[in-house]
Amino acid sequence: MRGLKGKVAIITGAGSGIGQGIARRLGCEGAKVIVDYVGTPEGAQETERAIKEAGGEGEIVQADVTKIDDVNCLVNTAWDKFGSADILVNNAGVEKRSDFWDTPEKDYDTIVSVNLRGPFFLTQAFVRRLLDAKKPGRIVNISSVHEDMAFPGFATYCVSKGGLRMLMRDLAVELGPLGITVNNVAPGAIVTPINKTLLEDKPKLNALLANIPLGRLGTVDDVAGLVAFLASDDASYISGSTFVVDGGLMRNYHEQ
Repeated sequence: MRGLKGKVAIITGAGSGIGQGIARRLGCEGAKVIVDYVGTPEGAQETERAIKEAGGEGEIVQADVTKIDDVNCLVNTAWDKFGSADILVNNAGVEKRSDFWDTPEKDYDTIVSVNLRGPFFLTQAFVRRLLDAKKPGRIVNISSVHEDMAFPGFATYCVSKGGLRMLMRDLAVELGPLGITVNNVAPGAIVTPINKTLLEDKPKLNALLANIPLGRLGTVDDVAGLVAFLASDDASYISGSTFVVDGGLMRNYHEQ
């Protein structure tokens, strides 16, 4: 991908699923990657190995995006280790099912903190360093089709992703004059650990597949390729948009 070689990318939640796929892809394209994870380090170590085997460079950082000190550490590590941070991919996310009337305050706070508050303040820390260095940058948020599409039983998730859509739109306008682009990638049903329960429930899986015109679930590579494009020089005039990766699901979805 044109313009990724030598760039430095921070990717949150890069120890598994979509984040791991993005980190591998950007690393293979020549970017130096800060591999963020929370919890156990095995997945992040696997990501770093894949990047290095492809001839790239990676650095693992354990950072919780809901904690300001961790967010600042993540950005500072990129600058201290590689001398820059050109690309930010806000990928870390959580979801939890509950009927709206039974949703605990704790679950609401957790989901909104990870999915919306985290990207807000990590992006802020990322942009402050760009301003100090007078550098342009790329911000890509991993949103969801549910930034726009209703998802009964997941009101907290929809709220967080809808907020992320508006944050992206606002920042595209505010940061554009600084040479910083901001876009969302909105995956549909992707084969990742977060969808393990769905993948093991054949009736629900088949009902979902019937709603997807392309007739299959997406892969992390389907998402990673688009992120690599948006982070590259080829996308230098693209900002303020959501790009849906869902096999046509949003255009064909209906509740069973």
